[in-house]
Amino acid sequence: MQRRSVVLLGATTLAAPALLRAQALEKPKLTIAVGGKNLLYYLPLTIAESLGYFKAEGLDVTIVDFAGGSKALQAVVGGSADVVSGAFEHTLIMQPKGIRLRAFALQGRAPQVVLGINPKTMPGFKSVADLKGKKIGVTAPGSSTNVLANFVLAKAGLKPSDVSIIGVGAGAGAVAAMRSGQIDAISNLDPVITLLQRSGDLKIVSDTRIVAEADKAFGGPMPAGCMYAPQSFIDKNPATVQAIANAIVRADKWIQAAGPADIVKAVPESYLLGDRAVYIDAFLASKGALSVDGAIPPEGAATALRALQSVDDSLKGGKFDLAAVWTNEFVKKANADPKIRR
Repeated sequence: MQRRSVVLLGATTLAAPALLRAQALEKPKLTIAVGGKNLLYYLPLTIAESLGYFKAEGLDVTIVDFAGGSKALQAVVGGSADVVSGAFEHTLIMQPKGIRLRAFALQGRAPQVVLGINPKTMPGFKSVADLKGKKIGVTAPGSSTNVLANFVLAKAGLKPSDVSIIGVGAGAGAVAAMRSGQIDAISNLDPVITLLQRSGDLKIVSDTRIVAEADKAFGGPMPAGCMYAPQSFIDKNPATVQAIANAIVRADKWIQAAGPADIVKAVPESYLLGDRAVYIDAFLASKGALSVDGAIPPEGAATALRALQSVDDSLKGGKFDLAAVWTNEFVKKANADPKIRR
């Protein structure tokens, strides 16, 4: 009986820190929406979940995966999700509509979106202008992959209406669409891109996995995957938001110190798309574009707005409060926390 009491006491002691943190949170049980959780774009989210960083902060997180970021955005706007793991630019897109969203922890410091053409259906491809009248696959219409495709098209003098945009998801469906010739080009992310490239089913046209190239293309730092939420949620649940930021920053730092083998062990088998070597190559290609500390670059909102306005006339001429769509308040506290700095 005495031995059993000691065992129970030990278990309670181990669980106590997370239990105490949960009691201090306004909303310990919450839902996070994401569009394409298997993508390296959202790797910090997966790591925070798989390595128990959310639980360590006292959070009971349910992650709901959608076909693309625009669907995840709809979930939080509609009230079925509390927080989104999604593209930074969605915070700007929704501001003119009176929907106040704010990013509070960064996962990616470059978009990591790659636009490539299908060598089978476009063997004579010479320039982006050749995409006029063609079918371009994106994760979901209105997602960040769609935005980047529009941005590249605009630089070549093409309008969004000059092509057909088709949602193909962020996994095996996207790969199948390219290999079967259903689409002539694709705007997607890793590991989909690396898998198609290695099998000869993709010729890269624009690659924003390389931070320097992304900065040059967009004219400044372009924040990508981030954690964002309605301002009302942040105001009502500051301790909960801090806990989320702590978990993501911890994941960001772990990824930067991890090797490919560590990453493969930490993600679900389904993420590998049947080829461990491809996933490792994809991780190495994307690692430099992932955030090192969760901080959002101060110039990021202005860069994102310029990119959006270059492809969406409805956003031109409007007044935007750039300071209202991001904050590093929670990330600064996370980086100052001794348990996260390790």
